[in-house]
Amino acid sequence: MHSASPPVALIPGFMLDATLWNDFKNYLPEDWSIADASLGDGPTIRDMAHQIAENLPQRFVLIGFSLGGYIARQLAADYPERVEALILVASSLREDTAQQKKTKMQAVEALTPERFRGLSNSTIAHSLHPENAADKALVAYIKEMSRRLGYRALATQSALDRSQVPASTIACPTLVIASPNDALRSLEEAEELAAAIPNAELRLIEDCGHMIPLEQPQALAESIVCWLEQLR
Repeated sequence: MHSASPPVALIPGFMLDATLWNDFKNYLPEDWSIADASLGDGPTIRDMAHQIAENLPQRFVLIGFSLGGYIARQLAADYPERVEALILVASSLREDTAQQKKTKMQAVEALTPERFRGLSNSTIAHSLHPENAADKALVAYIKEMSRRLGYRALATQSALDRSQVPASTIACPTLVIASPNDALRSLEEAEELAAAIPNAELRLIEDCGHMIPLEQPQALAESIVCWLEQLR
């Protein structure tokens, strides 16, 4: 890392928008420059990565959450001269299983643009730590993000092929962050991801489920700031 921190680009996850990071940003140094990225509507992860790259500064630190981690890996592999460091939060190497793909597409096919009102409360609750699953305000916050994105985003993101996203060719310093209590992405997946990227480091955040930026925003920010400071 250079003495002056480059901009930090934030990529949200499946059916989430830039407001995912609102609390997290409050715990970052005030002099950091932040660039929010949306997943866009490209038909492939590479298309989404390239769309995001077109709207980012020339050089940046890249943080991707969940599905955003797949897109961040693709971007880091395709634009190695632009990504100073890569941080993958609650993400994975694995592609969706046949059953996961089937379930997603069935959900899309069962809905219409007019009927879609956001992800179901039960789906959202499953992504949270058991102690947070009954937090109505938190569930509503996540639901509203998905409602704003709408049916088209649901169809596009559900159909994405997560296979063949680079890992071993990523050359920048990489941090993998995971929760041991993540019901969507296991600790084993986080360990696989860290092992697949050269010299990647794995750090764990406790007392949260999959939604680390919302459930433990301060701990997440502190882990990232500490790691980036160590790179200097």
